[in-house]
Amino acid sequence: MRPIKKIHKADFRPIADLSTYSPLPGPGLPQLDPFLLLNHHGPQVYPPRNSGMPFGPHPHRGMETVTFVVDGDIMHKDSGGHESTIVAGGVQYMTAGRGLIHAEVSSDTFKKEGGNLEILQLWLNLPARYKMTDPQYIGLPKEEIPTVTLPDGQGSVNLVAGDWQGQPGAFTTPTNISLQTIRLHTSGQLSLTIPANHTILFYVIQGKVTVNQTSVPTLHLVEFGYAEGTIEVQAEADSLILLGHAEPFREPVVAQGPFVMNTEQEIQEAYRDYRLGKFGSWHE
Repeated sequence: MRPIKKIHKADFRPIADLSTYSPLPGPGLPQLDPFLLLNHHGPQVYPPRNSGMPFGPHPHRGMETVTFVVDGDIMHKDSGGHESTIVAGGVQYMTAGRGLIHAEVSSDTFKKEGGNLEILQLWLNLPARYKMTDPQYIGLPKEEIPTVTLPDGQGSVNLVAGDWQGQPGAFTTPTNISLQTIRLHTSGQLSLTIPANHTILFYVIQGKVTVNQTSVPTLHLVEFGYAEGTIEVQAEADSLILLGHAEPFREPVVAQGPFVMNTEQEIQEAYRDYRLGKFGSWHE
C-alpha cells in the first residue's frame, strides 16, 4: 500500500460569520504541489435575511479556483462577463490566468430564505507557461458532471476533471490535474492506484474512513508519500471525500494575497497591472 506520511486536521479559521476549516495550508503542510489551498466552508445553517457568503469583488492571477457546492448555493460573477448560480452538487472551475476580478456570494434567494450551506474551494497552481493565459470560467450543475456508480451499491464517484478508468471528467483543464468527489456508503470500499510520482490530495469532507488501515475522520487530510502502492479505502460511516492528484510542477511559488506567481517581481507586476485596470472593469 502507498505510505501515509501524516494526517492533518483542518484548522478552524472563521471568516466573518462563515465557519471555515482549512487543512491546506496548515502547520507542517505549506502546500501539496500543485494544490495550494483548500477551504471548507460550513456545514452551517444560515437564518433568513442573512448576508450570505462574504467574498465580494477581488482579483486573482496565476492560479485556478475550483468550487464544490455540497449544500446551499453560490453565485459567481467576474470581469470577463461570466455569471452563474450553482446549487448543491454543482462545481465551478475558474482559470484566473493573467488576471480577472470575481465575486463569489450567495444568491438573493439564499440571503432572503437562509438554509444549509457547505462549500469547498480549492486553489490550484498554474505552471509558469500558463500563468498569463486568458482567463476562463465554467460553472456546471450536478446533472452535467459525469457520475460512476460503484459495484454493489457501495457509492459513487463524480468525475470533475481528469480521467477515471478511461472516462473523462466534466472539465478540461490546462494541466494534468485529476479531481473527483467520492461518496461511500457505510462499509463501502474502494481501491485506488495513482502514479507514484503524483501528489495526492485526499480530504474527508463528511463521515469517517479507513485509509490503508488508518482511521481518518471528517475534516482531516491525508498526506501520502511518493511511492508505488494502492490506496485502500473503506467507509466506517457514510462519507464524502475530495480526491485530487497531479504530477508536481516543482517550480518556485511566490504567493501574496490573491496572486500566485514564480517571483517577487511578478507579484509586484500583478499589483501594478491590477491598479492600472488590466484585470478588466467591475460592474454591479
